[in-house]
Amino acid sequence: MLMQKLRKMLGDPKSPECVSLMRLMETQSKATLANWAIAFAKQEYLEIYQAECSRDTRLCDAVRACEAYLAGNKTLGETKPLLRAAVQAARDAADKPAAQAAARSVSTACSTIQTPTNALGFLFYGAAATAYSRAGLAQTAEVYSRLASEQFKRALDSLRRVCISDEQHPVKINWDCSK
Repeated sequence: MLMQKLRKMLGDPKSPECVSLMRLMETQSKATLANWAIAFAKQEYLEIYQAECSRDTRLCDAVRACEAYLAGNKTLGETKPLLRAAVQAARDAADKPAAQAAARSVSTACSTIQTPTNALGFLFYGAAATAYSRAGLAQTAEVYSRLASEQFKRALDSLRRVCISDEQHPVKINWDCSK
């Protein structure tokens, strides 16, 4: 039996939980979204990467740099090289699907400091990382879909806990999930 080709991302942008995430994100500021995305990726996905690539500090370095940037202790110029290194960490983990998806998720979450739509995008990689880490690499599409849905629900619950009511400067986002 041939093993199915693993997807880089899991999740359905038209699912109720994903649509709810998009609507909630539209009410939040860029800083709120970036802080949440980085914290959620750090909590949920960094450990998946470190389980397989424990000696590689590039993702931890990027997370710390972005946290410092958001706190006003680093410039964007100082942060960008660490963001590029995090993207390279994902490329370097090509032979480890769960770790690679986790690295993509963390690096994309970190890039939310520049691109607010990444606050949603990182979750698709994170759903793959979680599914492959928990269920292995030989499950059915239905199993992966269920795990992805559960992960999006966790993300929605997490964002609801940190969102700011009546945010003064919500982001302007054009969701292009039709592709």
